[in-house]
Amino acid sequence: MVMGHTLDALLAPALRDHPWVQRYWELRGITAPLFLLVSGWAVVMALGTRPGAAKDSFGRRIRRALLLLFLGYLLHWPGWGAVRDLGYSNAMLAKVFQFDALQCIGAALLVGAFALVLTPNLGARALALGGLAVGIPLASAVLWKAGALLPVPVQQFIGNGEGSRFPFFPWAGFFFAGAFAAHALHLLKPGWPQGLALIALGGGLLALTRWVPVEWTPTSPTMVMFRVAQGLLVLGAVNLLPRRLSGLLAPLGRLSLWLYVLHLPVVYGWADIAGLAQRIGPRLGIAAALGVSVALLVGCYLVARLGRWVREQAQPWRSGSTTLGASVGTARLGQ
Repeated sequence: MVMGHTLDALLAPALRDHPWVQRYWELRGITAPLFLLVSGWAVVMALGTRPGAAKDSFGRRIRRALLLLFLGYLLHWPGWGAVRDLGYSNAMLAKVFQFDALQCIGAALLVGAFALVLTPNLGARALALGGLAVGIPLASAVLWKAGALLPVPVQQFIGNGEGSRFPFFPWAGFFFAGAFAAHALHLLKPGWPQGLALIALGGGLLALTRWVPVEWTPTSPTMVMFRVAQGLLVLGAVNLLPRRLSGLLAPLGRLSLWLYVLHLPVVYGWADIAGLAQRIGPRLGIAAALGVSVALLVGCYLVARLGRWVREQAQPWRSGSTTLGASVGTARLGQ
């Protein structure tokens, strides 16, 4: 995503018709669906098989969802000047409440947290997650038509509002498809058992698209099915990789949220502060644009690592973590 956004903002128009660049744009179509698919997969896979895990982690997931919603709307803040110029109008509301990837994941995580708590039975949980994965894409076209007269923030959420980039309908379907796949495969061991199962599942869905034509419309459920199939194949391939190789990418994965948050203002600007797209514009060659994208990825990673280190240093001492090995919570402290 970091490299795709940077190339999109900086690559010269004359180079965009190059065959290799066109191939890359086709490949780039999987990044956003994969982002949401992996988010849903991680939420359910982190629960494990322990009974009550969803209930115990409910508060933490709600806080995480609210953080994602806050960051998503913060990144799209147009600035006080734009708000003042537009006044209280639908155009202003569309800019302030523009729905994007982080808002979609945050809203899906909210719905998913409640669904996981309300379905402690594994069979009921499978029905709930599978129903959301299939039902959200199928209901998208109807809801887009029905939401024409709804308030602008609601239209942004549904998807029929102008400028809504990753609306809940149908994009949350990717999140719940990943959650359902993780729930269905939680009995298998990580590595090649899950990898082969994911490849078989993704390959089956991909073969199904041969008989069901894929419609490339914003509310197309077949588009979601096609991208889910591709995403499951990627997840399966990653599970088959040696752990040492995937471990090299793990630090980037653990900081993926902050890499995403940090790079967007740099590339596209924030409020009335111009980004690379406005300062440099689409006029760089392939090598230069790739160099900027790699430098931006490394820079965002270093900033995110520094931020994590500072937060860890600022955390208070926890019970049981003293150097003497004594528990502060149970020790009798004198004057």
